[in-house]
Amino acid sequence: MKALLVDDEKNGREVLRTLGEWEQNGITVLLEAGDGKEALELIASEQPEIIFTDIKMPRMSGIELMEQLHAADYRGKCILVTGYDDYQFMRKAIQFNSFDYLLKPIDPEAFTKVLENVTQAIIADKQSFKNEAEVLGDARRLLLEKQVSALCMGELKDFSILQKLLPQEEEIDLTLLSFYHMHQSAQVMEALTSELHRYAIGDVFRFQQEDNLYVVLSAADHWLQIENWLRHHLDLPVRIVQKRLRSQEEIAPVFQQLTVELAEHRYRTIRRLVELESEQRGQDIVAYVESYYMEDVSLERLSKLFFLSKEHISRKFKQETGMTLSRYVTNCRMKQAKQWLEQTNKTMYDIARLLGYQDEVYFSKLFKKETGLTPTAYRTECKEQGAR
Repeated sequence: MKALLVDDEKNGREVLRTLGEWEQNGITVLLEAGDGKEALELIASEQPEIIFTDIKMPRMSGIELMEQLHAADYRGKCILVTGYDDYQFMRKAIQFNSFDYLLKPIDPEAFTKVLENVTQAIIADKQSFKNEAEVLGDARRLLLEKQVSALCMGELKDFSILQKLLPQEEEIDLTLLSFYHMHQSAQVMEALTSELHRYAIGDVFRFQQEDNLYVVLSAADHWLQIENWLRHHLDLPVRIVQKRLRSQEEIAPVFQQLTVELAEHRYRTIRRLVELESEQRGQDIVAYVESYYMEDVSLERLSKLFFLSKEHISRKFKQETGMTLSRYVTNCRMKQAKQWLEQTNKTMYDIARLLGYQDEVYFSKLFKKETGLTPTAYRTECKEQGAR
């Protein structure tokens, strides 16, 4: 906590500084100001929770300071300190919610008691605010879960809810996690929610119409990371069904399909570590090819890079992409060739060499086989379409 001592007399501030058992009461920062205006600047920058202020000061009195703080809805506690036992000051102090009122010369016991009381009041207020925030957070979370459940059931069509919650410009995986009824899964699911929020890759929602069923909406290609986290933190059996959403509008039919798969026992459980590592390595191989398709990315080269047999890589690559390695490389190269033909003036020779083909004629034949046009005809057609 922070406390601020406001008095135009340095000696007055020194007395308070000396008398106060600051650290014992949890006050780690003690600030000082010579008048109300200086105090306002410090309050704006330092946000002290407790203010001890003299009343009679130049430029701005303690009463005027309290009036300004009251108007600004200051949440801290103010204690007036004065040598004037004046009822008018007492009335003002009450009007502006002064926590207490001390007379000079300061009685050490009275000051100690006020300091203890005000710090305990600050602690109580913070706990109260925390409890209120938690209640409000729980209420907001419950509303979100009701809305997402309604989207899954097709009872709500406002997909803007998902846009606020999920990563943008990424495909989304919809996963259902179904726990057995006797298992308490809420604590682990709350931890998973925090994990997804931390990496900004998705969210978890308890399905309101069925106990122990959770809807996970996560950025595509992050499920391995999520499942690996589950493997390390979850010691309960869980049934998993999953499908990628092509658009957010698909959430209701995909959810319906996944619930049918659960009912028909067409689910899986958390994969073993060796299976997760194998799938991760498969994704790593595909990512490597996507980055280096203009170089030599033969099965032999990949075998040396990833310490796997050529047969295993070939099989794994087909599982991941639905294509053979050579077909995938050709697709990547032709896509890049089209972009260069459309957007640059590179020669056919340069494009062929950049894509990893030593022979311009072979590149042209391959391009025509893939697109139905020679590279020159494709470029001409693109220019004509752009001129229209």
